[in-house]
Amino acid sequence: MRREGALIAGLFLVLLVLSLVLTGCGGAQTDEQRDGGGRPLILRAAHTVAETHPYHLGLEKFAELVKQRTNAEIEIEIYPNGRLGSEKDLIPGLQINTVDLMVSPLDSAAPLVPELTVLDLPFLFRDREHAYKVLDGHIGQGFLQRFETKHIKALAFWEDGFYHLTNSKRPVNEPADIEGLRIRTLEKPAHQEAFQALGAVSIPMAESEVLNALQQEVIDGQENQIVTIHNQGIYEVQQHLALTGHIYSPSLLLMSKTAFDQLTQEEQQVFREAAQEVATYQRGLIKQQDEALLGRLISAGVQVTEPAPATFRVAMQAVYERFAQRFGSDLILEVLQME
Repeated sequence: MRREGALIAGLFLVLLVLSLVLTGCGGAQTDEQRDGGGRPLILRAAHTVAETHPYHLGLEKFAELVKQRTNAEIEIEIYPNGRLGSEKDLIPGLQINTVDLMVSPLDSAAPLVPELTVLDLPFLFRDREHAYKVLDGHIGQGFLQRFETKHIKALAFWEDGFYHLTNSKRPVNEPADIEGLRIRTLEKPAHQEAFQALGAVSIPMAESEVLNALQQEVIDGQENQIVTIHNQGIYEVQQHLALTGHIYSPSLLLMSKTAFDQLTQEEQQVFREAAQEVATYQRGLIKQQDEALLGRLISAGVQVTEPAPATFRVAMQAVYERFAQRFGSDLILEVLQME
C-alpha cells in the first residue's frame, strides 16, 4: 500500500509539473484559462529595439486602446529589446503562437510575402502621403492578406521612415551631382542598380561597417535614415545631407493567427481598427523624430539640400523595367501613378 501510494503521489507530481509547463508556454491563454475567474486575456507583444523607439511607443498606444475598447478583457504585455528573441525568432514564434504580436521591419517580413520587396525600389514614393495611400489602400491591404497563408495575421503597416543620402564631397541637388561618388548602399540589388543608374559607384556594405569606411574614406557617402545618421555619428564625417527620401521603409504590426482566431468577431474588429489608428500615431512619432534630429544636424553644421524626387525617378525607369519581371510592371506602374 505504501508503495502504491508513493506511485500515485509521483504520478500526481508529474501531471502537476506538466500542467504548469503547458500553462507557461505559448502566447495567448486558452479560452478555458480566459474564462476562469474573470481574468483578462493576456497577449504578449515583442520587438527588438529600445523603449524609446516609436515601435515601443506605438505598441503602448495599441495596448491602451485594446484594453479600453475591450473593457479590460484583453491586456497586452510588451517585451522590448529582443527579450523574446530576434526578429528571425519572432516571425516563426507568431506562426506557432509562442508570441502573439510583434512589430516587424519590412526585411524580416518580406521572405514570407516576397511581393513586399517591390516597396524597396528607390524613388518609388513621392512623399509620405503617397506611401500611405499605397499601403493603406487596396495595394497594401492585398499585401497584408497574403500573410494569412503563413499562419500570421498582418494588422497594419506602421513605419520605419525614409532613407536619405549623405556625402563628403558636394551638395546634391540633381542626379548629375551623384555621378562619380562612391556610395555605400544597402545590400540589395535594386539599390545597387539605382545608384549605378545615377552614375555612382555603388558599394554594398553592412551597417556596422559604414562609419569606419567613411572615416577611412573608402566611400564618399551612404544612404540611411536621419535617426541613424544622427545616432551613429555619420554627420560628423559627412557634411552634405540630401533629403532624397529615395527609400520609404514601412514596418508591420503582425499577430499570430492562432491568437487572432481566438478573439470574438467584435474583438477582432477592435484589433484591426486600433492597429490602423495607431499607424497614424506611430508614423507621426517617426516624423517628429526626423524633424527634431534634422534640426540638430543643421545646428551641427550639416548642409541640407532637398532635391526634387521626380528628376531622379526619370533615371530609374531602366531599373524599374529590369525588376518588372519580378514584381510585375502593372504593380510598379500603379504605385507610381497613384494620386
